[in-house]
Amino acid sequence: MHNAATGHGKPDAGAHATEHSPAPASPPPSVKAAPASPKPPVMPPGQAGRTPVFERGPKNTTDKVVALTFDADMTADEGPRAAAGEHFDNPELIALLRRLKVPATVFMTGRWAEEYPAQARSMGADPLFEIANHSYSHYAFTSPCYGLPTVAKGEMRAEVERAFAAFRKAGVRHVVPYFRFPGGCYDDATLRALAPERVTAVQWDVVSGDAFATDADAVARQVLAGVKPGSVVVMHCTRSAAPVTDEAVRKAVPELRSRGYRFVKVSDLMRTRPS
Repeated sequence: MHNAATGHGKPDAGAHATEHSPAPASPPPSVKAAPASPKPPVMPPGQAGRTPVFERGPKNTTDKVVALTFDADMTADEGPRAAAGEHFDNPELIALLRRLKVPATVFMTGRWAEEYPAQARSMGADPLFEIANHSYSHYAFTSPCYGLPTVAKGEMRAEVERAFAAFRKAGVRHVVPYFRFPGGCYDDATLRALAPERVTAVQWDVVSGDAFATDADAVARQVLAGVKPGSVVVMHCTRSAAPVTDEAVRKAVPELRSRGYRFVKVSDLMRTRPS
């Protein structure tokens, strides 16, 4: 289980939406607004109606596809740190993905969407990306989970709903009904608690190791060593906690393409799963 956390603490009741990094309020001129697309696939409920969990495409596939996913982490208490100049966004990474024409699924916390509404809106309007739910506060849904504070049992559904509400308020389009547990931590009780939300929980099979990393080459090597046909790679879209992700992507993407891989979003990968 991989630590996807970038910070933790108590909720900041006074947090408000600001934009600390220059970013376009809409996609670049070369990017058209996302057209109407087929309804994103979801997995059927698990045993006894539990929230289903998707980790990767079919293991026996020979189709060389890989889904890069990026967690846009910001916890509920980090507003003061953002106001003081800490960057929980990574516009350079998003610009790089656009230049390289790499589709991706971004798992965004509601608090991140509040802090960077223009960037969230821009990504959601770009057909290259789809936006998925990473909770509102980025607190753990089960404990222990890498030192994260824990969401109260009765608040789990509210965490998911509040994040979706933050996306709507920011004007984010192309939101898919997928959810990633903060830290990747979950148990049977959480899967039962979230079942009424009708989301598919999305994990991964390749850990990039970009969280708190300082060696982009090492991150790229870890991705390249782990990717197999149908893989889901977890990375981060948070400069302060993953400062070398853009450079690692710049190194890994051309190499994966030279190996015959093409990049898809999680929704595309999920369409290939066995029925």
